[in-house]
Amino acid sequence: MPTAPRLVASFCLLAVAFIVSSMIISNGEEGKDYGWFTYVNMIIAVACGWKVMGKRVGNGWTAAVNNGIAGIVSLVFWALFVQGCYEMFRLAMRHRYDGPFEALLAIFQIGVEYGKLLITPEILWTLAIGALIAGLATEEANRRWR
Repeated sequence: MPTAPRLVASFCLLAVAFIVSSMIISNGEEGKDYGWFTYVNMIIAVACGWKVMGKRVGNGWTAAVNNGIAGIVSLVFWALFVQGCYEMFRLAMRHRYDGPFEALLAIFQIGVEYGKLLITPEILWTLAIGALIAGLATEEANRRWR
């Protein structure tokens, strides 16, 4: 059921995903084509905001901060997993793997490699501030529009 907190949570995570994706692209390899990278991350952000954060509102301000952290962590996890799956599939179509288990293991190896791109101070601060704002804004939306 659409509610204001779900919409606010989705919008907040969408903004964080857009900003962080842009930061990753600007810090990434020069000349690399990122294609649908930002758009896929934004779709994942909307889903995480709607499903993870939107249903956990109404428990106070401390829980709101924890809700924002949970939303960002789920966004990062699912974005790394989906981007890892896409890259594994792209490499599998070029016959880079000897078998299916090697390809499945590669999803997690690629996700860890992509996760290393997130370990910069500006991206970590953006994620932390985004979690705080998303959690508090979602809680405020729940208090205003019941």
